[in-house]
Amino acid sequence: MRVLGRIAAEDVAPQRWRNGGGWTRELLTWPPPPAAWQLRISLATIDAAGPFSVFPGVQRSLALVSGAGLLLNIDGHLQHLYPGADPVHFAGTAAVQAEPLAGPSVDLNLMSSAGHGALLRTTNLGTWSSPCPQRGLYSCVAGTLHAGGNSLAVAPDSLIWLAEAAGQPLRFAPAAPAPAVTAAWWLGYTPA
Repeated sequence: MRVLGRIAAEDVAPQRWRNGGGWTRELLTWPPPPAAWQLRISLATIDAAGPFSVFPGVQRSLALVSGAGLLLNIDGHLQHLYPGADPVHFAGTAAVQAEPLAGPSVDLNLMSSAGHGALLRTTNLGTWSSPCPQRGLYSCVAGTLHAGGNSLAVAPDSLIWLAEAAGQPLRFAPAAPAPAVTAAWWLGYTPA
């Protein structure tokens, strides 16, 4: 297993959405530029109600990182994304309208144009094993990621991305007692 990246959200410049309703911090793309991405992991700050961009041929997963919540209308079906909720999954061609509840929300996005992506919240801060060869952790809090025989320090609001990680047990231990809402999310990717 090897570390492909350690990315702190604060080190990534935010880019304004074309519709003006939010900001995106692109944490990771694979393969790296200049190749077209097959995997994209980003943070979105949604300030105002509005539509999501359409991404034909892309599968999307979305999790609430901070904020009171987000009301999503995905192809006419309402979904409430709230603190501690499981991520929602939808096609990039879906018509999505988003409305932040009680102020801006910050959301973790995993998008895959080829292969298969996985995004799930850590549960009881237990161990996660997966066949995905690329895997990682996005955490809102400081802690330690135990990956195979290695212990990796995790800074708050950061992504750690690993290669050659298929089948390796990963476990996250927060530096302080975990908050009541989700403190971290597991991410995985299997290339096509």
